Amino acid sequence: MKKLFTILAITGLLFLGTIQNSYAFTTAVVQEAEQAVTETVDTRTFHQVLKQYFIDGTPIFMSFVLIALILGLAIAIERIIYLNMATTNTDKLLANIEDALSSGGVEAAKEVARNTKGPVASIFYQGLDRMDEGVEQAEKAVVSYGGVQMGLLEKNVSWLSLFIALAPMLGFMGTVIGMIGAFEAIANAGDISPGVVAVGIKVALLTTVFGLIVAIILQIFYNYIISKIDSIVNSMENASISLVDLLIRNKK
Repeated sequence: MKKLFTILAITGLLFLGTIQNSYAFTTAVVQEAEQAVTETVDTRTFHQVLKQYFIDGTPIFMSFVLIALILGLAIAIERIIYLNMATTNTDKLLANIEDALSSGGVEAAKEVARNTKGPVASIFYQGLDRMDEGVEQAEKAVVSYGGVQMGLLEKNVSWLSLFIALAPMLGFMGTVIGMIGAFEAIANAGDISPGVVAVGIKVALLTTVFGLIVAIILQIFYNYIISKIDSIVNSMENASISLVDLLIRNKK
């Protein structure tokens, strides 16, 4: 019996020693792996990585893409601010104009339109200003000035569409020139090894990627601006019809 306990004790000690050695070995391996991962992880910030890619893509072509982005964003931000300021609550404005016509006449209604911002109020003012010449003249003034306001709403939007088309074109131009440089390197070296063509191909891919990213960003802003313009134009048309009806009723 004592021999059995001795054998079991020795076996247990050997088993515990094996577990401890295995745990120590596993811990050492994990620590080495974590250290290797830490050393290979890129600790650069997003700004530093973007700057490096910009340099790798050659500043000559990347600068044109960057200029397209800056100008496009400037136009988009200016249009968004203008369109938000041009948005008017047409129902409330119509109610105020109707109340002013009932209580103070055309001059009071013109004062309300003059003190309200936006293209709808400007159209109302032009229609009210021609009220003395008749409803038909007032309607013509509303239609004519509505076209002027539409032109102001769409101002510089064509330039934004130009930059949307221009950005990927500039990227593709950098792609073509980068591939030409890669083939020249092959011709000069007489070898098709990856190291010979890597620089030219990297320039080609980076310029393409940046050009497409710029076009995607500007396209999102462009679609928002177009939808905003359509919304304001619809409000202008509905408000113009309501104003003409209001003038006809007031004339009677």
